[in-house]
Amino acid sequence: MTVIWKSGDAAAAVNGRATGDWSASGVSIDSRTVGKGDLFIAIRGPNADGHMYVGDALARGAAAAMVADDWAEGQAAADMPLLIVEDTDKGLNALGRAARERGKARVVAITGSVGKTSTKEALAHVLSQQAPTTATVGNLNNQWGLPLSMARMPADSVYGVFELGMNHPGELTPLSKLLHPNVAIITTVESVHLEFFESEEAIADAKGEIFAGMGAGGAVILNADNRHFERLKHLAKEVGIGRVFSFGASHGADFHLIDWRIEDGGNHVEADLAGRRILFRTGGTGRHWALIGVSVLGAAWLLGADIDAAAAALAGVYPPKGRGLRHRVRLAGGGTFTVIDESYNASPASMRAAIAVLGATPADGGGRRIAVLGDMLELGKNSPELHAGLAPDLEGANVDLLFACGPNMAGLSAAVPSAMDALHTDNSDGLIGLLTETVRAGDVVTVKGSLGSRMAPVVEALLALDVGNGDSHRQERAAGGQG
Repeated sequence: MTVIWKSGDAAAAVNGRATGDWSASGVSIDSRTVGKGDLFIAIRGPNADGHMYVGDALARGAAAAMVADDWAEGQAAADMPLLIVEDTDKGLNALGRAARERGKARVVAITGSVGKTSTKEALAHVLSQQAPTTATVGNLNNQWGLPLSMARMPADSVYGVFELGMNHPGELTPLSKLLHPNVAIITTVESVHLEFFESEEAIADAKGEIFAGMGAGGAVILNADNRHFERLKHLAKEVGIGRVFSFGASHGADFHLIDWRIEDGGNHVEADLAGRRILFRTGGTGRHWALIGVSVLGAAWLLGADIDAAAAALAGVYPPKGRGLRHRVRLAGGGTFTVIDESYNASPASMRAAIAVLGATPADGGGRRIAVLGDMLELGKNSPELHAGLAPDLEGANVDLLFACGPNMAGLSAAVPSAMDALHTDNSDGLIGLLTETVRAGDVVTVKGSLGSRMAPVVEALLALDVGNGDSHRQERAAGGQG
């Protein structure tokens, strides 16, 4: 097991004091999931004080615990393997900063209204096939998640791929200044978190904060198809970044999507990469997955990676759970239906992408396309219009049935054409019985909504219909979600 931190090195990195001689192979801030050999960091958060769980973490096999000196004073510190600091929040940031500075890794920062997690996963996958790569696990992308992810980076990492998230202005600036990325990708800017912003332009400005920690030698990849492209390009130039690249279907994009099609359970894509024609396949389906592939290859090119190897590796990238993973469910009466699990989160842009994938997915003999949609949250005063505005997308995708839940989805149910059967309930629990009684062999069912809409139980209920012997469902490789 790779040693990431030795007691002396960690103490020097955080200007702290170590008790005992220990080595850590990981870093954790959650005592419930701490692994054997981890350095557990006792964060004092808004809901709990991690110092309450130091004993639990050590009992689970943690190599040591980073604690605040005021806590250590009241403990038998000499009997515990500790890293004692003035403030554990600052200590976590210092450890992440030290991990970034001690190595020579080329680091990519990824943000955007939608698609950032999928882009992160895809880029990390293709780079890891070529050299040691560290990446954000899950969506640990905030004020604690980013330094935690950085602190886990071994000194021999060649690449680092980190996701940066925000839902308020001013959140990305300190994260970027901590990370000092060599390359930054902004996937797109859309109407997400409008509850906390005056306009999409304000969201674009907040996303542009990712440039704050980049030097003049940094490179930026922006979505040429997004209406905020020029605004973001100006923001990058304003802070002295000279290398601004574009990706998209626009003909002038540096990394240009030429064509794509769904075939053999995935995308077959043709692109122009800075003047070079390249063909590749993505495990995820849909136009957005083709564009993710183009942006990933652009980043790999800027990092100096082997592009042919990166293109080949994209075929092995599939959407994470809740972001388009497909399941084939076998029914007791015979036959199967398909569930496309998009339950992790939702925004207007990602809803439209998921609906488009549903429309492009053939239903087996006599099957129907069924959209199961929960409220999109944090959209502010325009939320009713943004929900009702999905009606043309459902019609264009030839959706047969709409099952909707939540107060805002009531507007969408009323807006769809009369030829489309629509049912609305107050919450996702109310949908489950009706949906499981309705679904039949040949159907394709997409389930999507914001995390707070609780659409995951709907997916679980559909998968529970499977009659496989102990194998509750068979995951398919083709998928189409946005992170």
